[in-house]
Amino acid sequence: MRDGWRAWWATPLVGALGGLLASLAHWPLPWMIGALVAVILFRCTTPWQIRDLPGGRKTGQCIIGVGIGLHFSPEVVEQVLAHFWLILFGALFTLLSSIAAVWLLRRTGEDPATAFFSCMPGGSGEMVNLGQRHGAVLSRVAAAQSLRVVALVLCVPMIFKLLMGDGDAQFQAAPADGLWLAVLLPAGAALAWLWQRLQQPNPWLFGPLLVSATASIVWNLHIGLPHGASQLGQLLIGSGLGCHFDRAFFRRAPAFLLRTLFSTALMMALAALAAFALGALTALDIRSLTLGMMPGGIAEMSLTAETLALSVPLVTAMQVMRLLLVLFLAEPLFRVWRKRLDEGR
Repeated sequence: MRDGWRAWWATPLVGALGGLLASLAHWPLPWMIGALVAVILFRCTTPWQIRDLPGGRKTGQCIIGVGIGLHFSPEVVEQVLAHFWLILFGALFTLLSSIAAVWLLRRTGEDPATAFFSCMPGGSGEMVNLGQRHGAVLSRVAAAQSLRVVALVLCVPMIFKLLMGDGDAQFQAAPADGLWLAVLLPAGAALAWLWQRLQQPNPWLFGPLLVSATASIVWNLHIGLPHGASQLGQLLIGSGLGCHFDRAFFRRAPAFLLRTLFSTALMMALAALAAFALGALTALDIRSLTLGMMPGGIAEMSLTAETLALSVPLVTAMQVMRLLLVLFLAEPLFRVWRKRLDEGR
């Protein structure tokens, strides 16, 4: 059952069952979290190592990217630009908070490159590539990056639901428009394919997001995805994430994984404290600021904002800014730090 379609045909079914049960249990982000948990449990408790549906996660990201982009409008962009410096500060703070996680891993014996690129919240593929250039242990970097995203997906929506409830909605759901979506989805997929060919980061989210956001702003669309589309995107992303985990993953360097979880919790706490401080100084929604500063994936945090009816554009802008800062600054910062370490010997 390891070759061809036999390796993946059951993955969406397992994920759908988990999503359905999570929905019935009223979990936040049920189709993503339920699918994620179900696939991980299936791979850890059975000998059948189901794999990611070919193109499944990319399709899910494409759907979610279009949905996120449709939250943008001329008025919303005006508000986001008016808070540009706050967004930049939030992104910088998230980047700097990861230094505390690097320090923690260094204190427990990790080499500088592995500790640094394991903790940078800039995407698994990009951080593995940078770590490879500087001699990091790639298996640990990939494991830490994957585990951090999954921990945030599992914890952040739950914590928000428990502590804050659904809260007051910042945005109302918009009606779907089949004609526009018939244009935006293929156009977004085409740009994603082009960005992938150009080896740009996160192409299957950024490409569709850019296409739909541009159309939504230029034509002031005020439309959304049809019912069930977001759930399908969540299911595909959650199932894909779950396929990165099995029993061997959790048996491999368990102490390192525990330290990674602890460092992730530390980054989450620092982000929450900074968001509360910024919220007290501004009129912006504290929940949206907190999500924007979390060191997680753009799709996952934006989906959480959408589910809780918060400011998706603000969260997305902060997450994109943080990703860009990490991609541009991570390697120069590491080189400066490594040089100082070498000089101190």
